[in-house]
Amino acid sequence: MSSQMSEEEIYQVARKRVEEKKGFFNHLAVYIVVNIVLVLVWAFSGAGYPWFLWPLGGWGIGIVFHFLGVFFFNKETNWERNEVEKEAEKIRRSGQPSPPK
Repeated sequence: MSSQMSEEEIYQVARKRVEEKKGFFNHLAVYIVVNIVLVLVWAFSGAGYPWFLWPLGGWGIGIVFHFLGVFFFNKETNWERNEVEKEAEKIRRSGQPSPPK
């Protein structure tokens, strides 16, 4: 097994990272829009107890972990890379790749 990645592998990893970043920014946009709506509902319904803080805070924790997972922590471990290589080798030997999903 070679430790160097081919151009195709580099492209696939880069594409995966871009998809992860896009997913985070979509998640963030939905979070902002939904929470603005919740604040407006609270404001127009009498502005009593600030109940909107509960979903804002709970979901905000999820946003923080999503951010950390995408931008700071590499999710792919050596074990995963080794397993992917083993599966690729099995496919090469069998000559029958399954269609991509």
